[in-house]
Amino acid sequence: MHTGGASGGGEVLVLGIETSCDETAASVVLRGTDGSGRILSNVVRSQWAEHAAFGGVVPEIAARAHAECLDLIIADAMREAGTGWGNLHGVAATAGPGLIGGLIVGLTTAKAIAMVHRLPLLAINHLEAHALTVGLTEGLAPPYLLLLVSGGHTQLVLVHDVGRYQRLGTTIDDALGEAFDKTAKLLGLPMPGGPSVERMAEGGDPARVTLPRPMAGRPEPNFSFAGLKTAVRLEAESRAPLSAGDVANICAAFELAASESVADRAKRAMQLARELRRDGDTAVLVVAGGVAANRRLRRALDHLVQSGDIGGVPWRLSIPPANLCTDNAAMVAWAGAQNLVRGRDDGLSAVTRARWPLDSAAAPLIGSGRHGAKA
Repeated sequence: MHTGGASGGGEVLVLGIETSCDETAASVVLRGTDGSGRILSNVVRSQWAEHAAFGGVVPEIAARAHAECLDLIIADAMREAGTGWGNLHGVAATAGPGLIGGLIVGLTTAKAIAMVHRLPLLAINHLEAHALTVGLTEGLAPPYLLLLVSGGHTQLVLVHDVGRYQRLGTTIDDALGEAFDKTAKLLGLPMPGGPSVERMAEGGDPARVTLPRPMAGRPEPNFSFAGLKTAVRLEAESRAPLSAGDVANICAAFELAASESVADRAKRAMQLARELRRDGDTAVLVVAGGVAANRRLRRALDHLVQSGDIGGVPWRLSIPPANLCTDNAAMVAWAGAQNLVRGRDDGLSAVTRARWPLDSAAAPLIGSGRHGAKA
């Protein structure tokens, strides 16, 4: 059995556990001596069938579903990886941000594994796991600019190094994924909302509906989607009863407006990212989170980076495969491995956090409560 952390450049094998929302996931990832990563297993179980009747994720149902199947998911991941407990160098679990009940299930399970098998425990920030995924998928090392677009977060962050993050902008209200879900619910589309809106948008004409581009041109690279969501509701009410064509047109217009808004905000952050301005180098815009799977958003960002030098340097776009943009445990295991080789071990005293800013030094944008900064 392994009783300590790996050395700085050593090969490490890490089990990752993800239970922050409505996916129960486990993965085994190998980090090689050269710093490269390899996914040996990545098992994900979605809970949408349990939540569909409620039109969204119910925290109590999510926590119960995690508890019912996590042991089996972990067993599947270990079997698929073809490894045993004695070969692991550490176990990593998402400790926040997220739904507290689900986080407790995952972190408690990881603690039990760490205690029984005398392994280091890594309590991982879910946002850091997204931020570091490109190191696993393409070997990309910091620094780079991260656009995180998910159901709960929309942020622009400078990734200086593992554990060193600087927030440039965030949403002042809804996250982009939340706006997709609320638009879908408003239009009577099934959950999850993002894929439903995208499918309907394929048959729509965005020119038939006029929607705003929130925050466009503002000097600070923050986001806002509440007004866009309200504009969608007003358009839907003005056209009621909605035909299938109306729904498709509204979805297409919403998707276009959201994508152009994000591209505008990303461009502003790229102009501000002075740390990435190196003579002769190409800066990288990394996109992560579930909404990164949206094809129209990808096209808008691809067009942005190909439009010419921004902030004095050329840029390229890097987006992980779609299955690693949505919540998964491979990214958690990889973040765990990256921290483990740097000597980190959070131990059995690690706690869960409903809110956990990636840049803990950033001032709260809209205040904070007893669980931490709201944005």
